[in-house]
Amino acid sequence: MSLVDLVPAQYRVAAVVGGILLLIALLAAALYSSYQHGVTVTNDSWALRWSQRDVADVEAARTAEAKARGEELRRQSEIDRVSEDAQHQIDQAGADARDAAAAADSLRGAAGQLVQRLADSEAGRSSCTATASAAATRAARVLADVLQRADERAGRLAAIADEFRARGLACERTYGALTSPR
Repeated sequence: MSLVDLVPAQYRVAAVVGGILLLIALLAAALYSSYQHGVTVTNDSWALRWSQRDVADVEAARTAEAKARGEELRRQSEIDRVSEDAQHQIDQAGADARDAAAAADSLRGAAGQLVQRLADSEAGRSSCTATASAAATRAARVLADVLQRADERAGRLAAIADEFRARGLACERTYGALTSPR
């Protein structure tokens, strides 16, 4: 006896169709279950890839930041060094200007003494020569005054030029330090 014999005759076609439908439903359920498993595996695979990529991105960002920070520190160190050198040069130029001013003061004093001696030596002579000598003394005083003013102005201009030269050279060195690849 078979399973078909157990079902009454009028229901045999329905039983076969029902059995086929049951097999189709089981097959569909198995296929759907396999599909869902595949989707889950694929999603998990992509999630793992994305998380690995995110970790790599974070590590790359940290590395880039550390590299940029190192470059920033190198540049700032170079700027500080150039700034200190420039300040030293400016201080040296100021000291040189003070030394030159002292020498110029000495020279002006000597010129003043010379003019005074010339005036004193010519004052006791005859009136004709005294008038000529007074004119020569005035000319010597004017020349000494012009020399003094020119020397003072030249000293101020030299001090300004020295300072701006040192600042310009510092600017060039800073620019070179920042733009040179290392």
